[in-house]
Amino acid sequence: MSAKLSGPMLAPKSGGQPNHAVVLLHGYGSDGADLIGLAPHWQDILSDALFVSPNAPEACRVNAAGYQWFDIDYEGDRLASRQMGVVQARPVLVEFLNDLWRQTGVTPQHTILAGFSQGAMMALHVGLSLPEPLMGIIAFSGAFLPAEGFAEGTFARQPVCLVHGDMDPVVDPELSADADVALRLAGYDVAYHVSPGVGHGIAPDGLAFASAFIARQLEK
Repeated sequence: MSAKLSGPMLAPKSGGQPNHAVVLLHGYGSDGADLIGLAPHWQDILSDALFVSPNAPEACRVNAAGYQWFDIDYEGDRLASRQMGVVQARPVLVEFLNDLWRQTGVTPQHTILAGFSQGAMMALHVGLSLPEPLMGIIAFSGAFLPAEGFAEGTFARQPVCLVHGDMDPVVDPELSADADVALRLAGYDVAYHVSPGVGHGIAPDGLAFASAFIARQLEK
């Protein structure tokens, strides 16, 4: 996949050069303009952070106005399509992250990788298979699809925040519960929150939980 990712970005609220970066990965059929809306909620916590929300590399098959990280097989094996999809989309996101770090001077250790739904699947798959640890990974309404080699424990470890609505009809909430168990067993520091009565979206309590997670990472 040779496409270069681009999308909305917000400069640090401090007005200075960025010392942190927050990369926001949107869901299926959406675009970067959607998830960049999380930035104002976190700019006071990370006033020196550059926020960037790239559009996924492919036009969405069912919504021409949006983008997809990978196609969804609604009539076949959805799990298999996700497993294949994250692997195929991984290189373009890794290239984007490496370009971001090289161009800004921000390090992986000062980078938050966050995503919603399909973007959360990408954040977990890619973020947990990098050679250097990130500041943290935040996955809203997602699922963990391990990269090859994860079971061997050879990848860098970083803290992970999982948030999911318990009434989600699109991505089964049990997938985040499963991710919590798998990552804890593998030795990861996991913060896991279930938003009661919430469907496929980010509720105020889930956003507050993720905000507190970011604040904790700054204290380390």
